[in-house]
Amino acid sequence: MLSESKGMKFDGEFSFQTGNTESMEGECWAECLDIAVRIARTAGQMVQEAVKQEKSVSSKSTPTDLVTEADQQVEDLIISTLRERFPSHRFIGEESSAAGEKCILTDNPTWIIDPIDGTCNFVHSFPMVAVSIGFAVKKELEFGVIYHCFDGTLYTARRGHGAFCNGVPLRVSKEKDVSKALILTEIGAKRDPSTLEIFLGNMKKLLSAPVHGVRIIGSSTLALCHIASGAAEAYYQYGLHCWDIAAAAVIIREAGGCVIDTTGGPLDLMSRRVVAAGSREIADYVVQQLQPINYGRDDHDP
Repeated sequence: MLSESKGMKFDGEFSFQTGNTESMEGECWAECLDIAVRIARTAGQMVQEAVKQEKSVSSKSTPTDLVTEADQQVEDLIISTLRERFPSHRFIGEESSAAGEKCILTDNPTWIIDPIDGTCNFVHSFPMVAVSIGFAVKKELEFGVIYHCFDGTLYTARRGHGAFCNGVPLRVSKEKDVSKALILTEIGAKRDPSTLEIFLGNMKKLLSAPVHGVRIIGSSTLALCHIASGAAEAYYQYGLHCWDIAAAAVIIREAGGCVIDTTGGPLDLMSRRVVAAGSREIADYVVQQLQPINYGRDDHDP
C-alpha cells in the first residue's frame, strides 16, 4: 500500500470567476499550471517509490491493458488535491473512467489525467513511465505537464507561451524528408489477428518508405515528448486515450509541431487516434500510409 507523499497542501485561495478579462484568465491558468507541476512531481515520486514495491496487477479492457494499485492511488492523490483547490472544475482520469465515470469534455475547466502512463513498463520496471496532466477550457487545451518518473525530466507547455524541458525551450525537428525520419508508435491494447495485421501493415508501409526507423517505447506521452524535443520526427497511434494526448498535444504545438487526426483533419481529442510530427509534410505523409483501426471513442459508452 502506497502512502501519500507530503507537501501537497497549498496556501491561499484561488477560484475561477466568469466575466474576467482574457489577461486575468491567463493569470488563473498560469497558477493552475504551477500547481500542476508541483502535483506531477509529487505523484512521480510516489511512482518511483512504488516501482520498488511488490505490485498488485490486474487487467481492464484486454489482458494486455494493465492496471495496478499504484495507478489508482496516484490518480486519487492528483484528483483529490486538485478538487480541494478547484471544486468547480471537472476531471477526466484514466482509472476513474475505467471504473465507469463518463468521459465527456465540456466547456468547463477540465483536468485530463493519466496517473501512470506506461503501466506495463511500470510493472516490469522498464524505465519509460510518466505522470501526465492536461488542462482544457471551453474544449481548448490550455496547458500540459508530463513528468518522467524514472529520471525526473519535466515537460511543460502553456498555450501561447512555449514548451520547455526542465526549463529549457523545446523545438521540434523541422525535417521534411520522410526518408530521414525516425517514427514512433505504440501497439495498442487490441491483439487479435486482424488488428495486428493492420498494425504491422502500417509499420511495413513506413519502413518501406524507407524511414530511418520505427520505435516503440511503451509510453505514449513520453513518445510524444520525443517529438516535441526533436528526437524523432513523427508519432502515430490508434487506440490511445484523451489522457495520453491532452498534455502532450500542447507541448508539441508549443514546440512548433503539429498534432492532427489520422484522417489529416484537426485533432479530435476523444477519437482515440493521432498523428503528431515536427513538420506538416511528414505528418501528411504518415496519414497517407495508414489503414485505420477502429477503437471507438472515449466519449461513447463501451
